[in-house]
Amino acid sequence: MTDDRYGTDVLAGDWKKSGRKPIAEVPLVRDLVVEEAVTGFCGAVIRVEAGTIELEDYFGKRRVFPLTGSFLIDGEPVKLVIPKKNAETGRARTASGSFAVDDQKAKVARASRIFVEGRHDAELVERVWGDDLRVEGVVVEYLEGVDDLDAIVREFAPDRSRRIGVLVDHLVPGSKESRIAEAVARGPYGAHVLVVGHPYVDIWQAVRPERVGLAAWPTIPRSIEWKHGICEALGLPHDTQADVARAWKRILGTVRTFADLEPQLLGRVEQLIDFVTEP
Repeated sequence: MTDDRYGTDVLAGDWKKSGRKPIAEVPLVRDLVVEEAVTGFCGAVIRVEAGTIELEDYFGKRRVFPLTGSFLIDGEPVKLVIPKKNAETGRARTASGSFAVDDQKAKVARASRIFVEGRHDAELVERVWGDDLRVEGVVVEYLEGVDDLDAIVREFAPDRSRRIGVLVDHLVPGSKESRIAEAVARGPYGAHVLVVGHPYVDIWQAVRPERVGLAAWPTIPRSIEWKHGICEALGLPHDTQADVARAWKRILGTVRTFADLEPQLLGRVEQLIDFVTEP
């Protein structure tokens, strides 16, 4: 053996890729927020067709780009790929982690219902559990707050075969929400109603903060409207309700599967689905 004083050939192998960080592959789903690297245009995916994707920004402006273009998420380059079925089982999974049911139409809606506090809550539940709910025939409705929950329950008049599940924001001991939930549980329909909740001020906080580039969701002073404060912390416009709606669309676009949500929400939604679908 001889000592090779000059080492190995630096041009051997794929030297062009040497030292480069591998580009992550990200499943291409509707509402995923990405930035087109060349133009800097940032928006949510609203359509995928014929090798192109269409993005819509905060202000409603739309642009179409080739799927083979260069895209960024949180400033990092990514490769957008069409989701494929699970290679091992031959079956795809839903965003909630359940096995997808192929070639099955949505069931006729059950008499039972799940109620959530607002539109954003309903959109987040639909994004992660929508496929499961359609298979089970469960309809989700929103309440615009829980102040009138007792009256809504009495009007609905649930029974053993027609139940109500309710998801409440900020359900913590001593809160207004907890007192309302306790009153419903003590009422004449309490056995057929399940009220559960998460500890967060708003459903936005149920999204893992790292998904929107934060180490933790900031504490907003009570003198500032919470969603406006969050938008300001994220550097997003927040002067109008339309600004807040666009901010939520961006946050929602970062949610791809159940793994992007906090466990305190995951368990409660699964509990509600089990309750309203129990034979």
